[in-house]
Parts: sequence; C-alpha cells; structure tokens
Amino acid sequence: MGSDPKERNLEDRYYEQAAACARERNYMNEVNKTLYIPLYGKSKVSRQGIILNDPSAEEIWKEEAFPIHGKSKSKWLAYNMAMRARVFDDWTDSQLQKNKNALVLHIGCGLDSRCRRIQNTCAQWVDCDLPAVIEIRKKHFQENESYHMLALDASRPDQIGSLPDCGTAIVILEGLSMYLTNSQVRSLLQALGEKYQELHILMDVYTEFGVRASKYKNPVNDVGVTELYGIDEIGSIINDLRIRFVKEHSFTPEALVNELAPLERLFFQLLFTGKTYRKIYRLYELEA
Repeated sequence: MGSDPKERNLEDRYYEQAAACARERNYMNEVNKTLYIPLYGKSKVSRQGIILNDPSAEEIWKEEAFPIHGKSKSKWLAYNMAMRARVFDDWTDSQLQKNKNALVLHIGCGLDSRCRRIQNTCAQWVDCDLPAVIEIRKKHFQENESYHMLALDASRPDQIGSLPDCGTAIVILEGLSMYLTNSQVRSLLQALGEKYQELHILMDVYTEFGVRASKYKNPVNDVGVTELYGIDEIGSIINDLRIRFVKEHSFTPEALVNELAPLERLFFQLLFTGKTYRKIYRLYELEA
C-alpha cells in the first residue's frame, strides 16, 4: 500500500520550501560578495591619491584580499566607484552641516568606511547590512558611543523598527536598490518615512534599460549575481508616500573627472558621463 497522499503533499511542500530557502541563502551569499568590488575600486583609487582619500579601504583590501577578476578589476570601474563614493560623502557632509543632531543610517554599508571619511560629526551613525557582512565588518571597525553596526535585511521593512529613534535621519542607500524589487524599495522607503519625522535620502538606481543592457556585462556577474532590478520613474516608487523627490545628482561631477589624467579623462567621459550613462544609472535625492 502507498503512503497517505496528504502526507506526501506535506513532504513535497517541505522539500520545496527547503529548496527555496537554500536558493535564497545562495543568492544572498552572492550578493554579499559584491561588496568587494567597490572596496577594491576605492582602495585602488585611494592609492593613486586622486578622487577619494580612503586609507581604511586600502588596509581592509590588503587583509581581505578577496579574489575578483574580469570587469570587476577595471580601472574605469574603480574610478566610477570612487567618484560615486565621493558624491555620497560630500552629500552626507552637506546634510550634516544643516542637521548636526541627525542620525546617519548607511543601509547596505558593506565594508565602506564613510563613517571615517566624512568631515562633520553626527549625533549617531549606524552602519547596517546583512548579518554575514556585519560579521566581517566587525573585524575592521569598532563600535563606540556614537557609532554602531546593526544586522538588517533591507528587503524586510519590519526590521526598520529596530533602528534607533531620532527626529532627523540622513539615509545612505548606495549600491543597494538594484538588489531589491521595486516593491521592496517602496516598502523600505515607506517604513523609513513612518519611522522618522524628517528624512534626507540619497539613493542610486539602475534603470530598467540599464538592467537589460548590463545583464551579461555587469561586474557583479563576476561574483555570481545575475538578478538585478531597475527603476525608470522614481515617482512610481514614492507615489502616495510621505517621501518626495528633491533632485537628481551626477555620479561624475566635472571636478572629480578632471582629477584623471587627460587621456583617461577623455575615455572615462565617453563611458560614464552624459545622456547615455543616465539611461543606465541615476542618483536621486529624496526627503520627507
């Protein structure tokens, strides 16, 4: 006699759920690896003495020495990563000049050392990322009264409630949105808008065209990530939320591009500036 069909169905569902969990763990492990790409770029550029002064990235890269290859080691990508980091740094410093008692939240911080690079002090700084990333991060950064590290899954808006309370929050979402679905990005922004009375957010996004165009050429493919998400209209994400659009920023300000050697500057401008690049990648400032 065969086993009870109900028992077989329960068993099938169990194995399906177990397989789904395994796939999710594998995906998150691959996403975690992407943090080494900007770390490598920032350390490389910092050693050249241009764009970004980041001795911490240099030291951490030496210690971690994660094997990256292919497009991930491109000097053009390194320049781009460093410029993006510098734009986020300058924006954060500007916000702290106006909001000295603000809480700074860097969600999806990876191994970034922005907390050490910025010039202005803040009431409290919290670097957030997935548990495995925070575990690595704690080897290189020490908590104190004003600086903390917190395990947080940006795809789980219910976890926003565990963040510190504060009247004003400056939120850095660098290199994060492309790993979240549009619905997850919206839920994250909604949760932040409900948590904090005043919000200042800087967030970079791929467009949908950018995701399609980079499907087989994106550097994150080198570490196993193939699923990315794009946002064409930020208004569709923040519609009916407390959060509003402020302005669009450039990833590659002229002043930073001009720090490159003349021939490199010309080639970089072709790759990473102008209307063509904006069709792929955008940087939005939001507030509430």
